[in-house]
Amino acid sequence: MAKKSKLKPEISEKEENINADKNNIFNPGGELVVDVFETNSDFVVFAAIAGVSIKDLDISVEKEMMVIKGQRQDPHLDHVRQYFYQECYFGPFKRTIVLPENIDTDLADAQMDKGMLTIKIPKIDKLKELKPEIKVS
Repeated sequence: MAKKSKLKPEISEKEENINADKNNIFNPGGELVVDVFETNSDFVVFAAIAGVSIKDLDISVEKEMMVIKGQRQDPHLDHVRQYFYQECYFGPFKRTIVLPENIDTDLADAQMDKGMLTIKIPKIDKLKELKPEIKVS
């Protein structure tokens, strides 16, 4: 029969996951915050991506998923510094967004203005899709 060590108490899997989350709380490496909403005509993804040009982003859309990938380059060449706060993330980032079914991903459009990325995907009008066009001769 195996003895339990008194020096290292047994930790459940749930407690290990909680501890891992606590350790990563101040290391958001690669986190990209987004607003996702819809208008009458579009499904919209909005993200603040300062320091990155739209040409340096990789935005892919597959069936029900959109993936936004990129990398923020560290503008500071002097890496010998003593930070009081270091909250700006530099390096690779990636965000996956689940897409609804009623959109036309072939007509997706991405624009970047002052570090704000806006991706619009037109909605498919269900009535037009279901109603066949009748031609009169």
